[in-house]
Amino acid sequence: MEAAPLALSAGFVLLTGLTGWLFYRATHRSRLTLSLLVAWLSLQAGLSLNGFYVATPQALPPRLLLALLPPLLLLAGLLLTGRGRRYLLCLRLERLTLLHTIRLPVEIVLWVLSYYHLVPQLMTFEGRNRDLFSGLSAPVIYYLVFRRRGRWRQLLLGWNVVCLGLVLNILVQALLSVPGPLQRLAFEQPNVAVLYFPFVWLPSCLVPLVLLSHVAAFYQLAASKSGVNP
Repeated sequence: MEAAPLALSAGFVLLTGLTGWLFYRATHRSRLTLSLLVAWLSLQAGLSLNGFYVATPQALPPRLLLALLPPLLLLAGLLLTGRGRRYLLCLRLERLTLLHTIRLPVEIVLWVLSYYHLVPQLMTFEGRNRDLFSGLSAPVIYYLVFRRRGRWRQLLLGWNVVCLGLVLNILVQALLSVPGPLQRLAFEQPNVAVLYFPFVWLPSCLVPLVLLSHVAAFYQLAASKSGVNP
């Protein structure tokens, strides 16, 4: 792999820290959440620095699933348990909306990585990735919904639907571009950056937190409409 610029790697570390801090604030400064985040990021950093994700690339199941599946299983657990649903209800929706602003610098990082041949162009805004809209519109939605307090439920719901679709679109394309037995896209330039530190934090932390933010928004909006206490 061609090395990414040190400044880009350092910037991505800071971006991941900012994302974690925004989510931590959304949890009313839950120490347990912060501890789990730090432990998970440390584990993923250690695995990637030791070459875990680049070893035996053709093996099944792909090792990169270890970065993505545990957070997704945790998200499913939050939805399927009463304690988890109460956790989702307690999250600060305005903070979660602001968290989506990190999707703008993520798009810039992906664009620079494509310049250094570390991700395919289809994963950037020059290709099939339209997630730039999410990062640009998040501050506008925050202002209209939580400051102006207009027709906030319909606007916030529609925005979350669109932005969830955008992140799922790029997630599928990114996974199908990773070298290995499941690769179906971008054979001329695979998605190799996510196999290395610190960019492994994109599928293992940033994307799951974005998905969790959407799921929490949907759940809170549905709960407020039904008036049911889960």
